Amino acid sequence: MIKKGIHTEKAPKAIGPYQQGIRLGDLIFTSGQIALDPVTGNFLAGEIEQETELTLKNISAILEAEGLTMEHVIKATVYLSDMNDFARMNQVYEQCFATSKPARACVQVAALPKGAKVEIDVIAAAHG
Repeated sequence: MIKKGIHTEKAPKAIGPYQQGIRLGDLIFTSGQIALDPVTGNFLAGEIEQETELTLKNISAILEAEGLTMEHVIKATVYLSDMNDFARMNQVYEQCFATSKPARACVQVAALPKGAKVEIDVIAAAHG
């Protein structure tokens, strides 16, 4: 199988040596996304709800570049800088995955890029 990089102007540019996402066959792997404005590249420092919403929009844009939606997500990993934000993050996350819930892991980490409160990456399947 050939690995294909994914790039879209509708999601933030990579801030390091990585791609927004990778497609390998029917699987799409997104890089971890935080609340970066895709147009300006600026970080949206806000409440956990706003950060989660923009983070999920950025993931959605990467999937859309490959003709997929959030319903194609089969696995998500959520990184929180403070597990006390879990319930509030989860309210926004649940709205995004209301009809098709993927498998998920959620962990607290010591720190995230740009001082973010949340980072999320996903694996999606084009078929199945």
